[in-house]
Amino acid sequence: MSAIFDKIAEGEHQQQDFKFCINDSKKIAKSLVAFANTDGGRLLIGVKDNGIIAGVTSDEELYMVEAAAKIFSRPAIDFSVEQHVVNGRYVLEVDIPASDERPHMAKDENGKWWAFVRYNDENLLATRTLVEIWKREKSSKGILVNYGDKEKLLLNYLENNNTVTLSKLARLAKLPIRKAEQLIIDFVLLGVLEVDFAARGKAYKLNQDFDRLEWEVQMDKNY
Repeated sequence: MSAIFDKIAEGEHQQQDFKFCINDSKKIAKSLVAFANTDGGRLLIGVKDNGIIAGVTSDEELYMVEAAAKIFSRPAIDFSVEQHVVNGRYVLEVDIPASDERPHMAKDENGKWWAFVRYNDENLLATRTLVEIWKREKSSKGILVNYGDKEKLLLNYLENNNTVTLSKLARLAKLPIRKAEQLIIDFVLLGVLEVDFAARGKAYKLNQDFDRLEWEVQMDKNY
């Protein structure tokens, strides 16, 4: 019993979300997708945003979760469920592991599919660039980067600025938006850049572990 109280006491965060009830599987699919696309997490269903236990009808809520994971998520999302009884009220704990199959998409009320990512206690709409990064992660193709003026310009800019957006890079480097996007994707996959979720995933920053001098030495050896 104390375990569920300890979890509720944590509040909502990157890997935990409260749901008072479920009246729409599509809305739950959004949360499932966000967790699966990020670090995994858990939904506590039957808990209000302020941590008060309201309880749910477990069978009906479980059916809605299954529909969210299997019908309104693509590809389907794995999850496990544990039922807690607190003072005669049911709380469902739905655990979602981080997925190797991302990007997962959630279907909205208009029949469109969207990817989401979890940041702090929010489910953010994933950008097109981030979705392409996830797709490329699964590709067996290598990455061939021409380390030329455009690439050096990007690194020089980020050494003096915290972040860069796709549109900013396109303007700076005088690149078509798709070529600027490809440069960002390649650099993220190579570990040079990382997505800045504090900017709602629409900006990129240098990976904190990136050593430019060491990287350039390695690039010189490769060419």
